[in-house]
Formats: sequence, C-alpha cells, structure tokens
Amino acid sequence: MDELDLLKKDWNKQQGNYPKLTFDQIYKMIWKRSHSIVKWIFYISLIELLAGTIINIIFSGDEYWQDIEKNGLSEIITGLYVVSYAITFYFIYRFYRNYKRISTTDDASTLMKNILKTRRTVKYYIAYVLISTGVVVVGGLTYMILNHSPTDVDDVSKYTFETLDWLKFIGVTAFVLTVLLGLIWLFYRLLYGILLRRLKKNYIELKKLEV
Repeated sequence: MDELDLLKKDWNKQQGNYPKLTFDQIYKMIWKRSHSIVKWIFYISLIELLAGTIINIIFSGDEYWQDIEKNGLSEIITGLYVVSYAITFYFIYRFYRNYKRISTTDDASTLMKNILKTRRTVKYYIAYVLISTGVVVVGGLTYMILNHSPTDVDDVSKYTFETLDWLKFIGVTAFVLTVLLGLIWLFYRLLYGILLRRLKKNYIELKKLEV
C-alpha cells in the first residue's frame, strides 16, 4: 500500500493518526504518482531505442551488408531502417509530449485526459511492435519462397518434394512466429502493463474525486 492509499483511508475522518486531507492534497499526490509513471514510460522507450540500435550495430557488420547488396536488397533494407526509426522516434516524441503535458497539468479534468492519452499511446506502440515484427518475418519468408522456388517443373518428384519441404517450412515458421509474437506481447505486458495499471488506478481515483 503506497502513501496515497494509506492516507486516503483517513480522508474526511474526524479522528485518526493522520491529518484530514483536502481535495488539493490528494490531487497533488495522484499528479505526482502519474508524473513519475509517465516519466518512466519515456525513459523505457529511450532505453529500448538505444538497445535496439546497439543490437543492429552488432549484427549488421560488413558481411551482413555484403549479403544484402548481393541480393539487391540494400535500398529496401535501408528504407525499412529509416521507416522503423522514424516511427520509433515518433512514439518517443509522443511519450515525451505526454510527460510534459502531465508535468504542466494543473486541474483534474486535464490530468484525466492526459492519462487516457498516455495509455492509448502505449497500446498503439505495443501494437506497432507486434505488427511490424509480423510483417518483417512474413516479408522475409515470402522473399525466400519467391527466390528459391523450384524451376525444374519437368521433374515432378523433385518439384513435389521441394513443395512439401516449403510447406513444412511455412508451417514451422508460422508456429515460431506465433510463439515469438506471444513472447513479445508478454514482455511488453509485463514491462508496460504494471505502469498502465497504475495509471488506470490514478484515473479511477481522479474520477472518484470529481463525484
């Protein structure tokens, strides 16, 4: 039980070990807690960007780019990197804007709106990560199939064998992709879920104060 929950138990009581709290005092506590949560969401997004950049640098060596150029994919891959970082920076900007809005909020109604905006932004970000991961994997798989399909259609047995191999590969890939997206969803559920639940709790508390 945090400080706000502990003190609220004695709000408007005539007796007790804690002083009677006013609306403004409780609002300031909710504001302070919301401000801290949104600040952590912003910090986590920066850490994610930094970690992702480091991983890309480690795994994107000269050999990697040589293979990309050999397959004529340098422009496509570069474009994907640009779009990916642009969208990521956009969400970081949104997190920062939410943080600044809550930092300068001075009334309960606006604070409630900003809490809802922050929760929506985080949910959109998680959806973007899941969708983009799925698109990249499916796109890579499609490219492999189109560029490694059998060309000797006269040899029926060879064609059938390779087709079955591809079907198995697609099935295994679909299963692995499902598991991967599930793990990513679980990771973000744990990472941001706690913070979002706390923001929701703050929103509910503000609603109660308005009644």
